[in-house]
Amino acid sequence: MQDDDKRIAASAAAAEVRDGMLVGLGTGSTAAYLIAELGQRVAEGLRIRAVATSIATERAARAAGIDVLPFDDISEIDLAIDGVDEIDPQCRAIKGAGGAMLREKIVATAARRMIAIGDGSKRVAALGASAVPVELLPLASAFVAARVAMLGATPVLRMRGDLPYRTDQDNLVLDCKFPTPFDPVETAVQLSMIPGLLGHGLFLTEIDSAYIVHDGAVSRVDRTR
Repeated sequence: MQDDDKRIAASAAAAEVRDGMLVGLGTGSTAAYLIAELGQRVAEGLRIRAVATSIATERAARAAGIDVLPFDDISEIDLAIDGVDEIDPQCRAIKGAGGAMLREKIVATAARRMIAIGDGSKRVAALGASAVPVELLPLASAFVAARVAMLGATPVLRMRGDLPYRTDQDNLVLDCKFPTPFDPVETAVQLSMIPGLLGHGLFLTEIDSAYIVHDGAVSRVDRTR
């Protein structure tokens, strides 16, 4: 049922994609359904181009027949669509379980509009049940971990088997569990001030709307500006 809800959420967001758009494609299991949906629409004649938030997403999009552009020379996109780990009623979210939050943050910020998609388990009354992922330079790993701990969090180096997980940019990821309740706005400011910390998974202003599906029922939430 959860996979069905993810698919429905992805389809609802894909319906907002129009001919000629440059679309930012997210990373993760829910975004995979989005890519499949858009690939089908492209096969039926939809003309779009895309940028990808990860190497895995780029490969999947190309396999689905979607024209993927390098982001290097692009400063603005029409629409970004991505999954979330948690999202509150104000469309503030935690992202990064897939390890691509820095690229996701850049693409989300470049988008004129961003839509989040997810199943009902992603909806929370307040952020904080999930750890906040942060991407950091490997040479600053001990320093960043110590500074994050000073903020009250418990930072854990993300591993892949016996080795530290590496992002597509060859950086490390700390999963930082903060005590609850916590202030996501103040936390985002404090994390952004740590040298060597390249990006964090608190998406507090980037998301404009969200499609959340629970047991097949679609709910749309719009951020109050």
